Amino acid sequence: MFNNLADRFDSIFKALKKTGSIDETALDNSMRDIRRALLEADVSLPVVKDFIDQVKKEALGKEVLNSITPAQMIIKIVNDELIKILGSESSELNVNGVSPITFLFAGLQGSGKTTTVAKVASHLKNKHNKDIMLVSLDINRPAAFDQLKVLSEKINVFILPKIEEQLPIDIVKRSFEAAKLQEVDCILYDTAGRTNVDSQLMNELSILEKEINPLETLLVLDSLTGQEAVNVASDFSKTIKLTGSILTRIDGDSRGGAALSMKFKTGCPIKFMGTGELIDDLEIFYPERIANRILGMGDIVTLVEKASETIEEENATKMAEKLQKGEFDLEDLLSQIQQMKKMGGLSSIMKFVPGLKNLESKVSEGNQSEDLIKKQEAIIFSMTKYERQKPKIINGSRKKRIAAGSGTVVSDINKILKQHRKMSDMMKKISKKGMGSLDPNMLSGQLGQNIPTDLLKK
Repeated sequence: MFNNLADRFDSIFKALKKTGSIDETALDNSMRDIRRALLEADVSLPVVKDFIDQVKKEALGKEVLNSITPAQMIIKIVNDELIKILGSESSELNVNGVSPITFLFAGLQGSGKTTTVAKVASHLKNKHNKDIMLVSLDINRPAAFDQLKVLSEKINVFILPKIEEQLPIDIVKRSFEAAKLQEVDCILYDTAGRTNVDSQLMNELSILEKEINPLETLLVLDSLTGQEAVNVASDFSKTIKLTGSILTRIDGDSRGGAALSMKFKTGCPIKFMGTGELIDDLEIFYPERIANRILGMGDIVTLVEKASETIEEENATKMAEKLQKGEFDLEDLLSQIQQMKKMGGLSSIMKFVPGLKNLESKVSEGNQSEDLIKKQEAIIFSMTKYERQKPKIINGSRKKRIAAGSGTVVSDINKILKQHRKMSDMMKKISKKGMGSLDPNMLSGQLGQNIPTDLLKK
């Protein structure tokens, strides 16, 4: 998400930095370029106009034109204003209420609402240690209950059983009785969607909202629909009291106009972003972190959180002990490859690291793809346990056997052994001299092959 906008901002700020000093004409030109970039990202015109006006006001008010580093000052002002229109601060899900806490989910058909209900349920279960009950109120779509039931089994939470021909309002009443029996902490209601906003949908939602009295009413929106998603949010907010929105399919949205317009136009904070099809593909929406990503400043906090979610404590302890001794074998390399795979691959990781965003294309050119990760896994799995622990014993005949077993060629075996040697040398150096001993060449070996080291020095 925001890839196109991030690239445009990167070009604009590079040009600003080259000018050294900035006069009002240069500032106006930059603002014009930023305005065009935001409009191309499908940000609504009123939002763009307000954004540009505020940036210009701040820039002139803080005497940017006379400052030592005007380009950096403008970047700081743009960053601050981006955070403002994205929501100023994170508005996390409210979980403080008397049990059972109720959450009502609304949205148009096809927005990914039912899957999102399961994602939020998983989040509440794993992050807040809540006992969950899912309730399907969609009696119009034949497979609605079945879809939610399959998802409930995936995340191992209770779902209210279906009674044929029961009306949504009666299902709600039955859910409260079941919640007491099951002693659940949270009830998540998946409501019916429509292909467009209509009076029947809104009337039903209004009645259900009064009956449920939800702590949170969340609107699920497809980010790929751009400004239409913002218009839908405006329509829903006229009938029900929205406490937040969730943007789905942001992994397929390179523009990001909906996210940049939502809070400004509706006053409704974005709570989560759906980043993929898997249950765990859900991110809390942090305006400051998103602004940093857009401006190429990275997002180390989110990267660390993603790593902590995917790594097992026992494995981390073993790795730490080996690191202290300067040991690193092929089983450790396999563990790191699998860790990177869980986190979305190298290109996914690099967008979070300050200064490395521009290397994403270089990584692709260097074949650092999902296919390569699978190939590396296959090679190591084709080795014996002793070979993984003692890579130096892998001679020519062993390489041929490993290549045959993994469906690769001997040159592929040589590449992964070379990669292991580089990382092993790096671990030994760290154990002796600490992290400050690393140089860009060793970092290149850590990140993968064919990344130009002169870029890493910048």
